[in-house]
Amino acid sequence: MKNTILGFLFFLISISSVLGQNNPEISVVFNNTPLKEAILQVEELSDFHFFFEEEWLVNQFVTERFDNKKLFEVLSEIFEETTLNFYISDNTIVLLNNSIVYSTLPSGIFYEEEKVTPPSETTNAPIFREEFVSSEASHKGKLVTIGKQKPNTENKFFTLSGRILNFRDNTPVPNVAVSTTDRSRYAVTDENGFYSITLPYGLNKLETNILGFSQLYQDVIMYGNGSLNLSVAENTETLDEVVVASKRDANVRDAVMGATTINIEEIKTIPLVLGERDILKVATTLPGIKTAGEGASGFNVRGGRADQNLILLDDAVIYNPSHFLGFFSAVNPFTTGSLEVYKASIPAEYGGRLSSVFDIETKPGNTEKVAGEGSIGPITANLSIEVPVVEDKASVIAGVRATYSDYILKSLDEESLKNSEASFYDAIVKYKHAFDKDNTVQGTFYYSKDRFSITSDSVFGYSNRLVSLKWDHRFSDKSRADLIFVNSQYEYDIEYEADANENFEFGYKLNESQLKLNLNYALSKKHKLSYGISSKLYGIDPGNVSPLGDNSSVESKEIQRERGLESAIYFADLFEVSDKLLLDLGIRFSMFSAMGEATQNVYEDGKPKSESTITEVRTYGKNETIKTYGGPEYRFSARYLLGNDYSIKAGFNRTIQYLHLLSTNTTMSPTDIWKLSDLNIEPQRADQYSIGVFKNVIDQDLEFSVEGYYKRMNDLLDYKIGAQLILNEDLETELLQGNGKAYGVEFLVKKTKGRLNGYFGYSYSRAMIQLDSELNEERVNNGEYFASNYDKPHDFSLVTNYRLTKRYSFSANFTYQTGRPVTYPIGNFVFAGEEQVLYSDRNQFRIPDYYRLDLGFNIEGNHKKEKLAHSFINISVYNVLGRNNPYSVFFVNEEGKIQAYQTSIFSIPVPTITYNFKF
Repeated sequence: MKNTILGFLFFLISISSVLGQNNPEISVVFNNTPLKEAILQVEELSDFHFFFEEEWLVNQFVTERFDNKKLFEVLSEIFEETTLNFYISDNTIVLLNNSIVYSTLPSGIFYEEEKVTPPSETTNAPIFREEFVSSEASHKGKLVTIGKQKPNTENKFFTLSGRILNFRDNTPVPNVAVSTTDRSRYAVTDENGFYSITLPYGLNKLETNILGFSQLYQDVIMYGNGSLNLSVAENTETLDEVVVASKRDANVRDAVMGATTINIEEIKTIPLVLGERDILKVATTLPGIKTAGEGASGFNVRGGRADQNLILLDDAVIYNPSHFLGFFSAVNPFTTGSLEVYKASIPAEYGGRLSSVFDIETKPGNTEKVAGEGSIGPITANLSIEVPVVEDKASVIAGVRATYSDYILKSLDEESLKNSEASFYDAIVKYKHAFDKDNTVQGTFYYSKDRFSITSDSVFGYSNRLVSLKWDHRFSDKSRADLIFVNSQYEYDIEYEADANENFEFGYKLNESQLKLNLNYALSKKHKLSYGISSKLYGIDPGNVSPLGDNSSVESKEIQRERGLESAIYFADLFEVSDKLLLDLGIRFSMFSAMGEATQNVYEDGKPKSESTITEVRTYGKNETIKTYGGPEYRFSARYLLGNDYSIKAGFNRTIQYLHLLSTNTTMSPTDIWKLSDLNIEPQRADQYSIGVFKNVIDQDLEFSVEGYYKRMNDLLDYKIGAQLILNEDLETELLQGNGKAYGVEFLVKKTKGRLNGYFGYSYSRAMIQLDSELNEERVNNGEYFASNYDKPHDFSLVTNYRLTKRYSFSANFTYQTGRPVTYPIGNFVFAGEEQVLYSDRNQFRIPDYYRLDLGFNIEGNHKKEKLAHSFINISVYNVLGRNNPYSVFFVNEEGKIQAYQTSIFSIPVPTITYNFKF
């Protein structure tokens, strides 16, 4: 009966619309006239009566002049910028708030639930708001109407944009997947929380997905383009379920390859050495990221060297991201928000390194209340605190971490350990202020210091310092810009006190300052542009030595300073060719100038570089250009969807690196030397090709990926046997430049939810080096390719967590790696009456394979609402099997016999209890 009456009512309305043909001409002038008053003036000038709700007209004004205009045209113009429509029936005009009256009804509106299939979730049929609201009560978000409903727009598409903010502190949430519930339309928020999604006319049901936050459902009726800001709430119950996770479905739908996001909150259950929560150590469990050995500093990404990784903290470079000789990272886990790792498809805005980018972002402070987090472990303590400065707008987050290992060493009975020294600390402060919706400013200051003594006669110390300032400005929903200034400094020193006559102090310092401008513009729904410019100034003091003490006979010496200017301009376009094909096209043109004041040697062609082959010494004045290098760096990647949860991707990267790390150690050392390209040293260059297949099983919360890559590198820097790198004024005479190649296949499976979660990764990879030359003195292994020090073909990692209850869980890690290459003595011979050792080709043999099992038990504090702090206890055992994994192998001549020895870092199980708290 109800449906019959409603149908009859619409029938009467449609008949009256046909009969209402009166459309008189009127003349009227409005000058900032309130809309209600304007309507009443029209009513007086015509024979029509208006019906409306006064609340629809509040704070709306009209400025317009009409001369002998038809009534229909007058009404259309004064309502153009409002949400009001009108319907004329005889001498009556009915105003409608964002609705129109249809002369015919959409098919299926009077369906019976049991017999007729209802309209789809995303439909182009007209929307009857009251009917929808009354029949749909399960969605969490209130129904929102975007734009103004107009006739003949049923087949159009519109753009919805806005920001997604954290409900707790109103800060932007990056990497949120925004999609229709059927996944036919998809978008991901950027680092400032902005999103833009194209939706069809009519009703659309949206959902948000991001790990660590509750899912939000929002129903939107699209009548035109518009904006909508959303708030998502943190879901703390999921933190103990997920170990490492990328954006949901982003691994399938994004064009980027070789990228992984790691959230610090989601790694707390992973058992690591000495109980320290370490985001960089977790990264090394992922396929394609390795280290030279246990406790080694630096990372080797897809066959690249340790110096080929750009490690950023709030856009500023950290040159030595480790403490305690590589056992801990130098990044505070409680002030860190996330880590984005790019192993391939490096965005065009990044440059200066060949292999990867580690983009670490400090989390913003709480703008509503004081909060904090801390931990107490066997040798370290950590505390961070967040303080609101201006409510909902500005806050400060500060963190400090230190070790008390010195106290432990001095309390031991072992005399050699009593005289040892090993300590570190780091501190960070970040201030962020959102002045309004369009302007946000943030600043970060970071400092770390290490001091250690392996022997009783030498004390080593090194430090990192950085400052980062960033202004984020939003011009419109489509355009924004970031202006960034950063300064980074790395320095180390050595104090030698073994003999009063030879005591000395050695110092080294590297400093860089950079200014860059990044811009983004959403040109259309198919093209999202990013472009920018940057310039970086390097200053390196390669080393100075001075006497230590009044009796020292050491002479002071200082190597000339190195300076260089690296500049770049870049442009990128995220081009959505179709629903299936997405292209990420970028180009970066970089240029580097080595600058004076300096002297440079010119050597005779066709002969080894040495003091005897110098033909000229050139002198350059201050800021005079010594040598300029540069070229284009291509960044191309593509994604093709084979299904909603299945895609194939391919990419090509060209990178140039003007800075080199010189080391005679197997792994990165705090006392290594950084060297700028100059007249005699070319920059490093690399081309990487990659392809991969990505698949998600949504109902099982599983992610699968297989990626293959091939990388060629040129002008890699190596050194001659017996090279002297420290305080060498003619350093190029000790160096070689050669080629490299790396290739491999990486397999990764993740399970992100459920009682049992974690990931399994396996990679087969090779990293080879070639040092070939027409000169015998500059040829290694007869000019053939040989395995690099970090070449480990097989790499297997399993990281799991099993949740018994919401408070108790077990964790386990298992790691297996092929032993790294080493050079062995294989014989001896007599030369000039002396016995000499004959060595194999460089890196011809391997040390034993590495494997390790770690176990942990995690206890969450109770979930009472009213309590001082929430606690978390991690009980773990590192190297449960007590595997005596060799770190290195060395050889000693004892009584005419060559004896082999191996060194190990942790050869026994290491139990740890760490107490964490959060308030």
